[in-house]
Amino acid sequence: MEIITRIVDDTPITLYKEDYGKSIICAYARIDGWAVGIVANQRLVVKNAAGEMQFGGVIYSDSADKATRFIMNCNQKKIPLVFLHDVTGFMVGKRSEHGGIIKDGAKMVNAVANSTVPKFTVIIGNSYGAGNYAMCGKAYDPRLIVAWPTAKIAVMGGTQAAKVLTQIQVSALKKKGEAPDKNSEQALFDEIKSRYDRQTSPYYAAARLWVDAIIDPRKTREVISIGIEMADHGIVEKFNPGILQT
Repeated sequence: MEIITRIVDDTPITLYKEDYGKSIICAYARIDGWAVGIVANQRLVVKNAAGEMQFGGVIYSDSADKATRFIMNCNQKKIPLVFLHDVTGFMVGKRSEHGGIIKDGAKMVNAVANSTVPKFTVIIGNSYGAGNYAMCGKAYDPRLIVAWPTAKIAVMGGTQAAKVLTQIQVSALKKKGEAPDKNSEQALFDEIKSRYDRQTSPYYAAARLWVDAIIDPRKTREVISIGIEMADHGIVEKFNPGILQT
């Protein structure tokens, strides 16, 4: 929330369903006088209506549902959308699946994919896995997608990815009868993690055009404002998300 207040104008910020789906913040605000709808990941640990703990940066069923409805509202009102990424992905596990995370996550991705208003994406921290898609990553055609120097873009975090890749390589070696000892396995893990961490860098992403630019965080407001001014000359097509399962 502190980042949002520093990006927007010194005018009231209207929060959408503030006490529901707290791991995503949705808000109406203005940037250089332009009306915008902001969808931002909340990195604080919060509690849902049932009193259950929710990890910051993770998209849960309630937050996905809230974001979907907010994105649809902005499209109906023709308000540009600004996405602020610091997301590690969707919540996984039996409990989340029983709670409808697949359905609600699909609704959010559908709303973003069919959105016709100008979209602007700023990756300020993590942008991992399906969370990147749901928060309007490069594949969902934002008018501008920029990153702070602190950004990390990947399928998953470096440590988690290195563990998975190490297990795969160790299993392959065991099949050949070349099982490594603990020291060799740790060295393999360190080598994979180092390589993976380099590839999560925003500079690695920018070199491959996964983001349009790496910006000074202090220029975020200016970049978004310029983007909205450019997009203001375009025509907003009719929004048609199809039928969403409730």
